[in-house]
Amino acid sequence: MQPLTGKQIRHLRALGHHLQPVVLIGKEELSSRLLGSVEEALASHELIKIKLQEGCLTDRREVASQLAQACNAQQVQVLGRTILLYRPSDKNRIELPAAGRQR
Repeated sequence: MQPLTGKQIRHLRALGHHLQPVVLIGKEELSSRLLGSVEEALASHELIKIKLQEGCLTDRREVASQLAQACNAQQVQVLGRTILLYRPSDKNRIELPAAGRQR
């Protein structure tokens, strides 16, 4: 998967602003059941919001990084206790802006 450009990240952040969290991470943190839920949500939505609850003691950026790596997704944003992940599906529900030219 190619890294997202700044323009694509801004586009995804704008789309994710109005989303409700579909996965909540509590004291169990990164269990196989949680990873299954994230995989399922990414497969059906492409862009998902994940909320860290008070019981989650692991650093939020570390959790985001581990989730993105485990699910082959891209970390779009970590804001407060909220994580935004993106992984394109076969159906390409989200149309990303063109990558443009690299400098």
